[in-house]
Amino acid sequence: MAWNVTITTVIISVMLILIRLLYVLHQTGKPLKTRGLARGPRSTLIILGSGGHTAEMLNLLSVLQKDRFSPRFYIAAATDNMSLQKARLFEETEDKMEETSRSQFMQIYRSREVGQSYITSVLTTIIAVVHALLLMLRIRPQVILCNGPGTCVPLCVIAFLFKAVGIRWSSVFYVESIARVQRLSLSGLLLYKLRIADQFFVQWPQLQRKYPRAHYVGCLM
Repeated sequence: MAWNVTITTVIISVMLILIRLLYVLHQTGKPLKTRGLARGPRSTLIILGSGGHTAEMLNLLSVLQKDRFSPRFYIAAATDNMSLQKARLFEETEDKMEETSRSQFMQIYRSREVGQSYITSVLTTIIAVVHALLLMLRIRPQVILCNGPGTCVPLCVIAFLFKAVGIRWSSVFYVESIARVQRLSLSGLLLYKLRIADQFFVQWPQLQRKYPRAHYVGCLM
């Protein structure tokens, strides 16, 4: 009898989890207004990356209505001080126009550094995931903006898991780098294939034809 109850409980639990995952996948990609988030400012996580990623992201932010994406949380890899410096410089003008600062700057551990052995990267990956989880529990953003740095993958995956368990519904907006003309970056490909990004944007028409769920928006630089 007890064994039958246990089996029934497990089956019901698995069915509820599957139903919730199907619901999240169905809702992912729908406009914000359908989930009651169309009005008022939204806490926004902005993921920066070395090289041209940060320049492209700041260029994108310059045309957004920043009062609708507030407060803003900037995250970059622990070894990427330059990106956060650029973000602080970008926000200085905004802070002068506002009574209080609406931006915070944080760093996150990398899963693997360039040239690091795969054996030692197992431990650093675990540390990076735990750190990403703690940051996401602290921030719980309504919107996530990213454009390709590897640090965005664990954060976006955790955001998806938060949706599944009902902690927070974060809408993920992914804008593929303009440098990606024929193929998606690894980060973009993962978020596209796993259907983690609510809205997926590309800057070249051939990418949109290759990945039909993506939205072609032209060159943003």
